[in-house]
Amino acid sequence: MQAGSSGGGSRGPQALGSGDGGRVRDSKTKHRTYEPAYVHIVRIVSARIAAGEYRPGDQLPSESGFCAEFDVSPMTLRRAVNILVDRGLVTTAQGRGTFVRGLYLGEASFTLQQLTDRWRDASTEVRLLTASIVPAREDVAVMLGLGPGDSAVFLRRLFLNDGHPFMCHSEFVVYDPRRPLVESQLQITSLDGVLKSAGGEGFARARLSIRAVNLDDETAGYLERPAGTAVFCLEHTFEDFDGAPVSWGQFYFLSDEFQLVTTLGADWPE
Repeated sequence: MQAGSSGGGSRGPQALGSGDGGRVRDSKTKHRTYEPAYVHIVRIVSARIAAGEYRPGDQLPSESGFCAEFDVSPMTLRRAVNILVDRGLVTTAQGRGTFVRGLYLGEASFTLQQLTDRWRDASTEVRLLTASIVPAREDVAVMLGLGPGDSAVFLRRLFLNDGHPFMCHSEFVVYDPRRPLVESQLQITSLDGVLKSAGGEGFARARLSIRAVNLDDETAGYLERPAGTAVFCLEHTFEDFDGAPVSWGQFYFLSDEFQLVTTLGADWPE
């Protein structure tokens, strides 16, 4: 770090008796709350960025200035800076210093955990509507690497919360006579079981995509919505450890059941 344009004055909770990379106490709390010195630095600098005390493009205070402020060694400070870099809050330039990064929408990322957590509810009911062995139609054969007319297992499930349907799942699985797949599906009564069955266990890779579609007559009937209703479709393909496709299907879920939220920039510390 070099001498910064933002200055390096003492702001916020300060390090008290931190020593060299030890633990510090937050002077604003009524009780003694200890944390590693590098975590304390990350928390305080993140709060300053969130508050606009350090703005995009600003150069952070020098390494010596921060070391003096937080009473830590250069090694401890560099550990904190590396975390800030990993979080996308700052960037370093060799020989120039450390600078606050601006927000870049292209770096926003979402996780399906937010989606599946919404569905992991004790009141969620899973109904197996269809479980049968069928000849693979053309699109299924292409997606699963089958020959026209080869056997595949077709599964359709309906998900309900408090008796109201909110998601429908259709899936084709490569037929293996050695695997009692149809029988095992009859035992699945939870979303967690479906996710594991669909590819959470025993498969090497998954390809997922989300897009908006309009419900066909059949799926609309299951979801108790008019045909043509706009919904989200989560399409999945699961592959085995040899790279061969094993399962292909789609989750159709109502738009009011779907929300992904992410944050760019620094959050205020809790």
